[in-house]
Amino acid sequence: MTPHDGRKPKRRVPPKNRAELRAQMISTRADIERQVHATKAQLDATSERIEARTGRNLILAVLIGLVLGLAMMFSLIFIKELFMIVAAVVVGFTVFELAGALRHARRSVPRIPVVLSVLVVVPAAFYGDANGHWLATLGAIVFIALWRLAELAWPSHRAPVRSVLADIAAGVLVETYVVFLASFSVLLASQDGGQWWTLAFLLLVISVDTGAYAAGLTFGKHPMAPSISPKKTWEGFAGAAVVCLAVGVLLALFMLEQPWWFGLVFGAVILATATFGDLAESLVKRDLGIKDMSSWLPGHGGFLDRLDSILPSAAATYGLFLIFA
Repeated sequence: MTPHDGRKPKRRVPPKNRAELRAQMISTRADIERQVHATKAQLDATSERIEARTGRNLILAVLIGLVLGLAMMFSLIFIKELFMIVAAVVVGFTVFELAGALRHARRSVPRIPVVLSVLVVVPAAFYGDANGHWLATLGAIVFIALWRLAELAWPSHRAPVRSVLADIAAGVLVETYVVFLASFSVLLASQDGGQWWTLAFLLLVISVDTGAYAAGLTFGKHPMAPSISPKKTWEGFAGAAVVCLAVGVLLALFMLEQPWWFGLVFGAVILATATFGDLAESLVKRDLGIKDMSSWLPGHGGFLDRLDSILPSAAATYGLFLIFA
């Protein structure tokens, strides 16, 4: 019989059919879980192979690189003063990191003055032009040396004269290698139109790193400097050259309003300085007996591991700006 409202009564699923339906759902769920686990295992295996070959966690490296890159790009395009702040924060972490890493070589570089020096040199480069940049750097070096000498008043910081002089030399290294070179990017950005040159050389450094990474991962067989950095290959260098020169021409034409041949010059200079900076930092780490400057940036190592190519490239780009702009 049908109900008075005209609706047909619901069919009852026999117990046998319900059991079959439940078993099918369980089987389907198990198949999906197996597929998910298999896919995850493949991704993990691929990631492990890439990390074993390049020494990086690719996913974390890309994410952190995007965050830092977008922050610098936004500040350069919209608010140059904000770029000064971003640069000061990054350089401040870098010098603190390097001062700590130098303790592996038993060098006592006072961290407080090297961090404070960043807060002086970076604004001086931005507002005081080249003269302010040089004078602030010299003042910071004197300040670091005097601080280390003042520490001798505490028994725990006393050391032989030779060791103290080596500590002061290490402090000078931190100041010139990181703070002085890095602040060239701020000095360049402060110039009229200099923010586009700063953005251009940062993009070129990224293109060098990307080209070398992709070509080295795919074709790399011949080590470039095995005693310094075993993972760098000539194939990777060739890939970096192709990408960097092509990007240099595009940036010259569409960003810097320079002739196409300047893009080749710009690309070649940044290719040389970025590669030199990378190898120089690898040599420092090898002398210190460490793999990364720190573990603050997963997938990258430390801040200096990311700034190594930028430091000499910033100074070289400022020189090109003075000549061609």
